[in-house]
Amino acid sequence: MDMDKLVSLCKRRGFIFPSSEIYGGINGFWDYGPLGVELKRNIKDAWWKDTITTRDDVVGLDCSIIMHPKVWEASGHVGGFSDPMVDCRDCKGRFRADQLTFILFVLSTEGGAAPAKNIFFFGSGNELEVAEQHAKKIDKLTNGVKPGESLTRTSGTFLDLDPEVRAKFTCPTCNKEATLTEPRNFNLMFESHAGAIADEANKVYLRPETAQGIFANFRNVVDTGRVKTPFGIAQVGKSFRNEINPRNFTFRSREFEQMELEFFCHPEESAHWYKYWRDTRYQWYVTHGLKSSKLTLRDHDPDELAFYSKATADIEYDFPFGISELEGIAHRGDYDLSQHQKFSGKDLSYFDEDRWEKEKAGMGMTSFKQYLEKNKGAEKPGYPYQYVPHVIEPSAGADRGTLAFLCEAYQEDEVGGELRTVLKFHPRLAPIKAAVFPLVKKDGMPEKAEAIYRELKRHFNVFFDEKGAIGRRYRRQDEAGTPFGITVDGQTLQDDTVTFRDRDSCTQWRVPAAGVLQAVRDLLDGQPIPGGEKVSEGSE
Repeated sequence: MDMDKLVSLCKRRGFIFPSSEIYGGINGFWDYGPLGVELKRNIKDAWWKDTITTRDDVVGLDCSIIMHPKVWEASGHVGGFSDPMVDCRDCKGRFRADQLTFILFVLSTEGGAAPAKNIFFFGSGNELEVAEQHAKKIDKLTNGVKPGESLTRTSGTFLDLDPEVRAKFTCPTCNKEATLTEPRNFNLMFESHAGAIADEANKVYLRPETAQGIFANFRNVVDTGRVKTPFGIAQVGKSFRNEINPRNFTFRSREFEQMELEFFCHPEESAHWYKYWRDTRYQWYVTHGLKSSKLTLRDHDPDELAFYSKATADIEYDFPFGISELEGIAHRGDYDLSQHQKFSGKDLSYFDEDRWEKEKAGMGMTSFKQYLEKNKGAEKPGYPYQYVPHVIEPSAGADRGTLAFLCEAYQEDEVGGELRTVLKFHPRLAPIKAAVFPLVKKDGMPEKAEAIYRELKRHFNVFFDEKGAIGRRYRRQDEAGTPFGITVDGQTLQDDTVTFRDRDSCTQWRVPAAGVLQAVRDLLDGQPIPGGEKVSEGSE
């Protein structure tokens, strides 16, 4: 699929616009138009219903975007949420030092003499093979080594080199030599101030993730929500990261929306729940239309894991710009609650009262007294009845999900000898569920069609269109991803039935006008499309 075509369609049909476009836009920020906001809302609603509403073991939360600064100290974001950056003094380009890779060929003479030739090449991590070929082609080094000379090759990132060597490097954008600055950390959190004076004491941050609000409210939810492990707390909300290089349309933005679940469980059960959520979240995307080979579930290698992580898996999608993470499922152990317990001084352990009472009743009085003696007479028991829960975290991006569903839905095919562009969304996610058309603007057809539209509008997001040829109106709805078309035509005036049209197959069939609402409900619930006449060439 051509990414440029999708971006053009999103702008033309009102899915996604550049933010502040009339002022030239602002990099890394996007606005969702009438169709885009419906698509994204449907994705969030489907996630919320499947993750929270229909389950007995998950509750919802809506936390503030700005939190106490110590939240971000405890989570490690203040001290560690930064990227090492280098700038070009000449072209003002900015690069992540840990992603600025090089290959260095050193042609040396025997006896430890100074290198006769150095060749550098920069690129991103996945370009090293190309870089090597490029470097060999420049000087034909593979054929140019003479007796008494040796050729060595090293590769790595800008950070791997000594400062005096870094100072000689060439900018990968403007090719000017010795123009790159020394690396310096660039904090990815947006800073602001809460209060009348913009000083250090009033500094706050826009949250870079929604998860920390859940951890900070763990005790509140346990005390008020009557929850028992295993249970989850979920929320959908905006997050902000001051990305150095926003790119790939909406994939990497500075303002984005997350759908996150923190699932708390007993340490002995955490491996089971990690596998459960890993498989459940992957299947969710398949169920909603990402059925192609572009969707993969990849387990992290041990050297990829964060120091506190027990296991992590990424649900990845092969976007037109490459394979990238759609959602991560992480087994975070007890790291987050332990950190907030340490920094806040508040008890964030969980007491499993049901398990304790059951075990206590089975001990007998003698054993119970022995247990208390062993635990120094403490009234509360210890592990395994009181513990800091382990956390399984499925973390999805609503914007990345929206982009993936757009990429998967985009197709070009031929109907009636005419090329059409169509978005084949899962009906649950489609921005418009059905469109209603009068075939012509006479004989009472517009009035009949509008009455059907008004009835449907009370239940679904539907569209009414009476302008242009019926084939052209079908094409407009195909581009919007509308799964079903309903046409009031000449036969309607005879037997009070209407024509239903399926977006994907272009099959048409008749439905009594009085049964239109139920028919749409059945189709959206996944009922099979009734047998009908496949649209033939010229019939639209």
